[in-house]
Amino acid sequence: MRATHVTVAALAAALLLTACDDNGGDDSATKKTGDACVLDSLGVDVAASAAPSAGDTGNVTVTLTNRDTKCTLKGFPGVDLYAGNVSTTVPTDKAATPAKLTLAKDATASFTITYTRGEAGGKESLPVKTVKFTLPGATADHSFTWSYGEVAIKGAGNAPNASVTPLTQAGD
Repeated sequence: MRATHVTVAALAAALLLTACDDNGGDDSATKKTGDACVLDSLGVDVAASAAPSAGDTGNVTVTLTNRDTKCTLKGFPGVDLYAGNVSTTVPTDKAATPAKLTLAKDATASFTITYTRGEAGGKESLPVKTVKFTLPGATADHSFTWSYGEVAIKGAGNAPNASVTPLTQAGD
């Protein structure tokens, strides 16, 4: 009877070790639960409350829907505005503090670009045509067409009169 207990214990230990073995390989092709969200696994939706005229403030909200396993986000997205051969980075909202978000499958997060509309064709305006954004800590980007009017610039060097919020939980 004792030999049976030893055999069962040895078999259980072998199965346990096999279940934990990753063969020493890098499993980066498969996203593990709780890993950082990647753009390839997110649906992107853009909605705006555009500034109606020069000097008014508008908001462009980007909603990201997780289409894969659970993932996490924390921080500000990187947002760049493109106007022909000129590009400029949108500064982060200095009053906001990012929180760590865990997105289950089909959960959503969003960020908002707040901007002041510039005068069409004015020297103090940036005729934005495209926006590109990246997730915190990532290099892959997503772009969308900007159709919300020119963006006012402030100070030297085409700095946009705009800001971007951190990623926040959206929906329920």
